Amino acid sequence: MRSESDNERIESFMAALGKRVQSAGAVYLTGGATAVLHGWRTSTIDIDLKPNPEPAGFFEALATLKDELDVNVELASPDDFIPQLPGWRERSLFIVRHGAVEFFHYDPYSQALAKLQRRHDRDLADVRSMVQSGLIRPTKLREFFALIEPQIIRYPAIDAASFRAAVIEFCDANE
Repeated sequence: MRSESDNERIESFMAALGKRVQSAGAVYLTGGATAVLHGWRTSTIDIDLKPNPEPAGFFEALATLKDELDVNVELASPDDFIPQLPGWRERSLFIVRHGAVEFFHYDPYSQALAKLQRRHDRDLADVRSMVQSGLIRPTKLREFFALIEPQIIRYPAIDAASFRAAVIEFCDANE
């Protein structure tokens, strides 16, 4: 098993990935990587990310970097688990550019909704940190949930009623 990734390890990973790929692209970090880079956590088990557009040589670089840097890398983003929010790319937050690759935090509203759907304690703490740091507003979070709610039926693993209840409960408690 590889080591957990702290801020320094995640930054080293981004720099090395930017050097290794052979074309321009964008990589969206999500989950624990976002939490660590914002200072809400000291480490994360996985560096969750989504390439879009995928730089040439991306997967070859991942194959070697995960061993060289002793990091766990997962291809995962909120839209793997909940319906994609319209405008997610525009709301994603720029982190840094290394070589021809731009790194972003995946849209905070998408991340928050995916975390509320899972309802793990660590995820709920992350969403509270998003509110406290001003990255998201509970009223806007409700609006985004309303936009995707009709599409939840396409995600059979999601219990729509409990997801809705989790969003309402969180927003009521944090407004």
